[in-house]
Amino acid sequence: MTDTDTIKRYLPWLVAAALFMEQLDATIVNTAVPSIAASLHVTPLSLKSVVTSYILSLAVGIPVSGWMADRFGTKRVFGTAIAIFTLASVLCGLSLNAPMMVAARLLQGLGGAMMMPVGRLSIIRTFPKNELLGAMNFVILPALIGPLLGPTVGGLIVHVTSWRAIFFVNVPVGLLALYLVWRHMPDYHGAEPRPLDVIGLILFSSGTAILSWLLEVFGEHTLDPVTAGLMLALSVALLAAYAWHASQAQFPLLRLALFNVRTFRLSVLGGFITRLGIGGLPFLLPLLYQLGLKLAPWQSGLLMMPTAAAAMGMKLIAPKVLARFGYRQVLVVNTICIGLTIGLFSLVGAATPWYAIAGIGLLQGFFNSLQFSSMNTLAYADVESKDSSMASTIASSFQQLSMSFGLATGSLVTAWFLGRVPQTDQVMVTKALHHAFLTLAVMTMLSSIVFARLRRGDGESITRSKTATAVAQDPAPLSQA
Repeated sequence: MTDTDTIKRYLPWLVAAALFMEQLDATIVNTAVPSIAASLHVTPLSLKSVVTSYILSLAVGIPVSGWMADRFGTKRVFGTAIAIFTLASVLCGLSLNAPMMVAARLLQGLGGAMMMPVGRLSIIRTFPKNELLGAMNFVILPALIGPLLGPTVGGLIVHVTSWRAIFFVNVPVGLLALYLVWRHMPDYHGAEPRPLDVIGLILFSSGTAILSWLLEVFGEHTLDPVTAGLMLALSVALLAAYAWHASQAQFPLLRLALFNVRTFRLSVLGGFITRLGIGGLPFLLPLLYQLGLKLAPWQSGLLMMPTAAAAMGMKLIAPKVLARFGYRQVLVVNTICIGLTIGLFSLVGAATPWYAIAGIGLLQGFFNSLQFSSMNTLAYADVESKDSSMASTIASSFQQLSMSFGLATGSLVTAWFLGRVPQTDQVMVTKALHHAFLTLAVMTMLSSIVFARLRRGDGESITRSKTATAVAQDPAPLSQA
């Protein structure tokens, strides 16, 4: 086996492990907030900054990750990101007060910000386009499974042991990932060095950080409408200033001219709209199960397992589906299927049998997995190799914003339909959630309009080789090695 074959065999596992650690950590903490607050002798509401600080670090760190990978190499940056994330996890577990926890979460977010775009960049540069679908299809699974397992795993850990164990779980995974980086991580540098766009970094990072924070705390009574409006206006002004700056700068932080590549533009923008509906599900479904159906947290977690199982199963057939029908037809039809499935949750009530709920979850995981595989690979179908770093950074930045928008949209829509009714009113909470699911379903289906602008042959550079299907299963023998 050649060095290239070895890298292709282990790299998807390495990137998937790092991404799973990041995605799991991003959601697992929410469950432990009451226990952390009691231990640190503060109110749960005051620990909102523990969650928002991590989001802010991601917003600031992701845009500069591509430049760092080009400048210092993917191996060094990815390894450093994992080391920072693991060390920060330990510091979180050892925190004695809220300020220490917030500082550790800020550091952890900076490490996490480098992992996703740099890991994806390594995949893009290692696999030729006709093998990219299988590799990316394997790597995106943690992004689907992590948010679903996070609340369940967090609840079990807090129930059995101390909340501090939540952060120590990352240590063995991080050490294993560092070993794999040392042995099998390729070291790619940019074709030609470019200076860091400091002005662009300040404008874009500040704008996205303020917007991400605003979306994270949206709806809290501690933020009055005037302040929220001013913060929103400031964020929009900073992002508009960055757009103007990027059009003038020779080496912009994010080269927005890449949106002139049609498949990249339609994939990123269509994916942004799609995630507005999908992004709210990890927040709304536990509410439906626990507040609407009065299920215990562990029962709620079990009902979300079928979605993860279906997402894992879809990776085996996604390459064949895309090769047979093409990106345009798959994305248009599959987006509508996702919307219809989200709408089915509006029929779930106290009398709905568990197997019917599990069946809807299976459909959701099946369609979501196909959607992410399609969007995440189509984005690079027509992007030149020299632009892969920039494309990965832009795509990651928009995905981070879409995740924040998705959660905020789900929360806003539910609050709108609930009005001033107390959340202890089971009937009204369930009714509000049903209306929210229907609203998000329609929003999701609207993204099919964007994907309908694709052409029949778009993405053929990804699907036209028979090796695409083989690579999707290539990492599997590692478990038997």
